[in-house]
Amino acid sequence: MRIKSFFKLVEIQTKLASVIPFLLGSVYALYRFNEFNIINFILMLISLINVDMMTTAINNYIDYKKANKTYGYNYEKHNAIVRYKLKESTVILTIITLFIIASISGFILFLRTDIVVLILGVISFIVGICYSFGPVPISRTPSGEIFSGFFMGFVITFIAAYVHIFDKGLISISYNNSLVLLSINLKEIIYLFLLSLPTVIGVSNIMLANNICDIEDDIVNKRYTLPIYIGKEKSLMIYKILYYLLYLNIIVTVLLGINSLIVILTLATFIVVNKNIKVFYGKQTKKDTFSTAVQNFALINFIYLLTIGIGIIIPVG
Repeated sequence: MRIKSFFKLVEIQTKLASVIPFLLGSVYALYRFNEFNIINFILMLISLINVDMMTTAINNYIDYKKANKTYGYNYEKHNAIVRYKLKESTVILTIITLFIIASISGFILFLRTDIVVLILGVISFIVGICYSFGPVPISRTPSGEIFSGFFMGFVITFIAAYVHIFDKGLISISYNNSLVLLSINLKEIIYLFLLSLPTVIGVSNIMLANNICDIEDDIVNKRYTLPIYIGKEKSLMIYKILYYLLYLNIIVTVLLGINSLIVILTLATFIVVNKNIKVFYGKQTKKDTFSTAVQNFALINFIYLLTIGIGIIIPVG
């Protein structure tokens, strides 16, 4: 398989959606706890990227196998297996290879940290596979946006922070006299969740925009996503409201002291994001306007990450 066809199979351009939450968690560990472990950082990055690529490859393979509509932009141009005439055996071998690399690096990371990383890693693996594979893949249900947003936006951010601060008492699991004892620092976990909401919402809206664009094709291919259940107008309204909540949350994190005052500068991205929302409202197609959701995600979270990073170097507020 050539590099170009491999990158298309795993949709390398979409990996930003997992790398940004990963960087966010890492930067937050440095900002709030003054901790950063470079080896754990690299191990998680390797495992994360390979899991993400594997999940995307599985999704494209399942779409290829289950497609009822075998023509049009999504099938002929978007699916790498059709576009580059890839052999099924090659695709399956690629998926297995990605799984092995992700598993090995993830297991080494567990050995360097604790059981929490293993548990969350295994759950994420299972959800990642179930997202695209099985009798009823999550991506083909109305809960796709929730799962993708929560796991890619929050769980990745949480693990990315946790691998640096696993010994700080955020979560501890112990076994004593046949009892499993679980201790959770609820305040810090809530803080991490609020911190991650820009990525949670950003990822969810990418998924939502994708499904809005694919309503007609999804009906033919029996993908019963959220927009099919609630309709295009309600889906567009949710899409817009989620962005407004994202900006409100940024203000809340500053007021609670989770983020530095300089993070308020992220609000300036609303000008571009609001313009993109209007563009998407006017027309919803994968070819013409879907990219606005990806642009919004990249813009908001790049500035968000940058300002948090600046807050580390120049404490403000």
